[in-house]
Amino acid sequence: MEAEIAIEYDNARIAEAIADAVSPDNSASPAGLSVKTRSENKKVVTKIRCHQGFPTFVATIDDLLFSIATAEKTLQETMKPQTEASV
Repeated sequence: MEAEIAIEYDNARIAEAIADAVSPDNSASPAGLSVKTRSENKKVVTKIRCHQGFPTFVATIDDLLFSIATAEKTLQETMKPQTEASV
Protein backbone atom coordinates (compact mmCIF):
# COMPACT_ATOMS: atom_id res chain seq x y z
CA MET A 1 0.00 0.00 0.00
CA GLU A 2 1.13 3.53 -0.71
CA ALA A 3 -0.09 7.00 0.14
CA GLU A 4 1.15 10.49 -0.57
CA ILE A 5 -0.12 13.18 1.76
CA ALA A 6 0.40 16.85 0.91
CA ILE A 7 -0.49 19.69 3.27
CA GLU A 8 -0.16 23.30 2.09
CA TYR A 9 0.80 26.18 4.38
CA ASP A 10 0.85 29.97 4.07
CA ASN A 11 4.54 30.10 3.25
CA ALA A 12 7.58 27.94 2.54
CA ARG A 13 9.25 28.66 5.91
CA ILE A 14 6.33 27.18 7.82
CA ALA A 15 6.25 24.13 5.55
CA GLU A 16 9.99 23.62 6.02
CA ALA A 17 9.70 23.92 9.81
CA ILE A 18 6.87 21.37 9.94
CA ALA A 19 8.72 18.96 7.64
CA ASP A 20 11.89 19.30 9.74
CA ALA A 21 9.90 18.59 12.90
CA VAL A 22 8.42 15.33 11.61
CA SER A 23 11.26 14.13 9.37
CA PRO A 24 13.16 12.32 12.17
CA ASP A 25 10.39 9.73 11.79
CA ASN A 26 11.83 9.02 8.32
CA SER A 27 14.66 6.91 9.73
CA ALA A 28 12.76 5.19 12.55
CA SER A 29 10.63 2.93 10.34
CA PRO A 30 10.68 -0.86 10.81
CA ALA A 31 11.22 -3.28 7.92
CA GLY A 32 8.35 -3.21 5.46
CA LEU A 33 7.45 0.41 6.23
CA SER A 34 8.86 3.54 4.61
CA VAL A 35 7.91 7.09 5.58
CA LYS A 36 9.63 9.99 3.77
CA THR A 37 8.69 13.60 4.49
CA ARG A 38 9.99 16.67 2.67
CA SER A 39 9.00 20.28 2.10
CA GLU A 40 8.18 21.47 -1.41
CA ASN A 41 7.63 25.21 -1.63
CA LYS A 42 4.63 25.82 0.65
CA LYS A 43 3.78 22.12 1.08
CA VAL A 44 4.77 19.29 3.37
CA VAL A 45 4.71 16.09 1.34
CA THR A 46 4.92 12.64 2.92
CA LYS A 47 5.11 9.39 1.01
CA ILE A 48 4.23 6.24 2.91
CA ARG A 49 4.87 2.70 1.66
CA CYS A 50 3.65 -0.16 3.81
CA HIS A 51 3.93 -3.92 3.32
CA GLN A 52 2.84 -4.80 6.87
CA GLY A 53 -0.94 -4.77 6.43
CA PHE A 54 -3.78 -2.30 6.56
CA PRO A 55 -3.81 -1.70 10.36
CA THR A 56 -0.13 -0.65 10.28
CA PHE A 57 -0.78 1.55 7.25
CA VAL A 58 -3.67 3.36 8.97
CA ALA A 59 -1.76 3.66 12.27
CA THR A 60 1.20 5.18 10.42
CA ILE A 61 -1.00 7.80 8.76
CA ASP A 62 -2.63 8.55 12.13
CA ASP A 63 0.79 8.95 13.80
CA LEU A 64 1.98 11.23 11.00
CA LEU A 65 -1.07 13.50 11.21
CA PHE A 66 -0.81 13.65 15.01
CA SER A 67 2.89 14.60 14.74
CA ILE A 68 2.11 17.29 12.17
CA ALA A 69 -0.69 18.71 14.36
CA THR A 70 1.70 18.80 17.33
CA ALA A 71 4.36 20.57 15.27
CA GLU A 72 1.77 23.10 14.06
CA LYS A 73 0.64 23.87 17.63
CA THR A 74 4.23 24.24 18.79
CA LEU A 75 5.04 26.56 15.91
CA GLN A 76 1.94 28.66 16.61
CA GLU A 77 2.97 29.02 20.26
CA THR A 78 6.49 30.10 19.37
CA MET A 79 5.15 32.66 16.88
CA LYS A 80 2.84 34.34 19.41
CA PRO A 81 4.03 37.75 20.59
CA GLN A 82 5.59 37.60 24.03
CA THR A 83 3.50 39.44 26.64
CA GLU A 84 4.86 40.63 29.93
CA ALA A 85 3.34 39.12 33.02
CA SER A 86 1.61 41.53 35.37
CA VAL A 87 3.19 41.81 38.78
